Amino acid sequence: MPITHQSATNTSRAANQAHYSPRLCNEDLAPTRDQNWSWYNIFSFWMSDVHSMGGYVVAASFFTLGLASWQVLLCLLVGICIVQIFANLVARPSQIAGVPYAVICRQAFGVFGANIPAVIRGLIAFAWYGIQTWLAANALMLVTLKFWPALAPLTHTAWLGLSTLGWCCFGIMWVAQALVFWHGMSAIKRFIDIAGPAVYVVMLSLAGWIVYKTGFSGITLTLASKQLSAGEQVWKMITASALVVSYFSGPLLNFGDFSRYGKSMGEIRRGNRWGLPFNFLLFSVVTVVIVSGTQSLFGRMITDPIETVSRVGSDLAVAIGLLTMITATIGINIVANFVSPAFDFSNCSPQKISFRTGGMIAAVGSVLLTPWNLFQSPELIHYTLDVLGAFIGPLFGILLCDFYIIKRGEISVDDLFDDSPGGKYWYRGGFNPKAIAALIPSVLIGLAIGFTPGLHEVANFSWFIGALMSAGCYRWLAREDRVAQAEGFSGRVAVGKK
Repeated sequence: MPITHQSATNTSRAANQAHYSPRLCNEDLAPTRDQNWSWYNIFSFWMSDVHSMGGYVVAASFFTLGLASWQVLLCLLVGICIVQIFANLVARPSQIAGVPYAVICRQAFGVFGANIPAVIRGLIAFAWYGIQTWLAANALMLVTLKFWPALAPLTHTAWLGLSTLGWCCFGIMWVAQALVFWHGMSAIKRFIDIAGPAVYVVMLSLAGWIVYKTGFSGITLTLASKQLSAGEQVWKMITASALVVSYFSGPLLNFGDFSRYGKSMGEIRRGNRWGLPFNFLLFSVVTVVIVSGTQSLFGRMITDPIETVSRVGSDLAVAIGLLTMITATIGINIVANFVSPAFDFSNCSPQKISFRTGGMIAAVGSVLLTPWNLFQSPELIHYTLDVLGAFIGPLFGILLCDFYIIKRGEISVDDLFDDSPGGKYWYRGGFNPKAIAALIPSVLIGLAIGFTPGLHEVANFSWFIGALMSAGCYRWLAREDRVAQAEGFSGRVAVGKK
């Protein structure tokens, strides 16, 4: 059976929404009527995700694994193509139904069971929102001290691990992001359309400045200082490809929050194609030119873009560069760590928690978490990444297995908002025991791998292990549901033209 698409008109949607349960629906969670995002908007979404300080460091680190430049670029291409394939898969159910990730999860976990993956994803974004805000605040503090050095004494006093000036900069970044978010998805769309391309201008300018200072002889695409055997090279290449997927696992899981606004799957696939393989490789090449040049120019390799920009001679150039980096970080933070918990927390209590309220819960929580203390502990960061993969992989596997294999690409949109025992996704008391039974052991095994010192290298594949294990387990547990689905399907299905 081919994958089905949405054809419901706005009029019929409005009529059906009048009968949706208030315990499951509000204006933000209901099927959207504004599916107007083009391929460029999707392209800009991925640009904002790639063009961040974190993305810069990840891309730069791959060139220090001991691999030749062509091997590193091959790893990046393989990893990002895997991300592209998964992005297309996870985008489809939300695009055809016009609903966010948290609502789509009701199909697999039940109308109330969907709160389990929603809260897990929301809490992960909760922590990283604070960390990214703190990184942007650090860049702002550098700009501030560059032009007002008299404020330096404010960095000598600290409260809860952050200096007085640090608190001021963190507060400014916190408010700036909240203002963009508060104006809704249309403002977020306009912001990310500008943020991603702006970083390219700075990155290309920085690369040009590096080449001007060092000459082309000071640039090399091979930054490794160690020799690897053939077997070690193959393992490093596989690991690097897996790390690319793990890095994008967060925004990949809740990509439905954005694909729901896509005009068509054709537009989304085109945006993913330009925003992922093409964009990521170009960004990586520019990154390695800059990182390689810092080794020649400053005598050591600098993987922190803020430090590199701060070493440029002109104060104006430093200010422009750092402010653009701040803009990029705000872009990825809103995309990956603000919109997601906004929908996720709203899904828990639609009538009490709106999209805006859900986002502000994450914003306030990020301050209470004091993220700078988390980021200053390398061991804790390592475990955080392992935990992220251990949770996100299984959620991803169950979501795709349920939609493509168990439900065969069909969605009963009305039943996503039906809390009566007769609803298609009521299962048992609003929870699907089979999805939960597949999730729990997959997560526990992933966590066990991550926290076992001898399995450190295997932990890099926790996302893949969790996704495959949960999908296989759920496929077996729900095998009877698939047979019943093949024999007949009752209820309203989102069907449309290809």
